[in-house]
Amino acid sequence: MARPREFDTDEALERAMQVFWQHGYQDASLPDLLDGMGLTRGSLYKAFKDKKSLFLLVLDRYESAQVDAGVAMLTDPANGDGRTRVLALFGGLVAAVAAGDHRGCLLCTAASSAAADDVEIASAVHGGLAKLQQGIEAAIADIEGIAPGDRLRLANTLLTQYIGLRMLARSRLPMGILEQSVEGVADILDRAAR
Repeated sequence: MARPREFDTDEALERAMQVFWQHGYQDASLPDLLDGMGLTRGSLYKAFKDKKSLFLLVLDRYESAQVDAGVAMLTDPANGDGRTRVLALFGGLVAAVAAGDHRGCLLCTAASSAAADDVEIASAVHGGLAKLQQGIEAAIADIEGIAPGDRLRLANTLLTQYIGLRMLARSRLPMGILEQSVEGVADILDRAAR
């Protein structure tokens, strides 16, 4: 008879996400994961199979928690007009860094690492970033004066700006650089709406 699991899977995934978010996929060692998750090697492998399978579950969890919240904010007209919602996305990033959160984006970190060479990991990363791009595009669609044919191009431009800022958050650059970048996003939106 198999022994029942002695840990909360949801809590273990949350803890694994924090380890991967801090260290990245490659640099999150097995001891880091075991210590961070509070599991034994046997429990980790029995419950999650291997590091890659665990990371894919973590990416899915991150997308559900972080990306979906951003997309919900971007697509909800109750949060203001499209310009306000896009700037809130970028402003939230700056506020998080100002509060001491220098983890950046787990998807962005994975996309910029050798982990992206793995087809399944790359697919998960692309799916999450595509979802964010669609949320940005939906907000842009609510900005008066931006032609429908320009929305996708502008959304892609802002997505690359967002990814860059999330990566810079990890580098601990001076806050002024991040704040000026948000001002640059406002300028991009205003020029596109003319």
